Amino acid sequence: VELVTSHLTHGWAADELHEQYPHLSLGQIYSALAYYWDHKEVLDVDMQRRADYVRSIEDATPESPFVTRLKSEGILS
Repeated sequence: VELVTSHLTHGWAADELHEQYPHLSLGQIYSALAYYWDHKEVLDVDMQRRADYVRSIEDATPESPFVTRLKSEGILS
């Protein structure tokens, strides 16, 4: 999922993914991307479920004093 997310988010081709994930061979990267495209609907649902879960945790977690300070200083929005 991480490899596919990097591909979709950054638009990285296999060679760029290989630079970011040097522990994977190009064959492994192409295999992972092929698997994604062959099972796109199921994997998209899974990735959305994961994103929704993270968002629910973020929403339930109070803002840290550090983030509050950065927002008050206009560094974060």
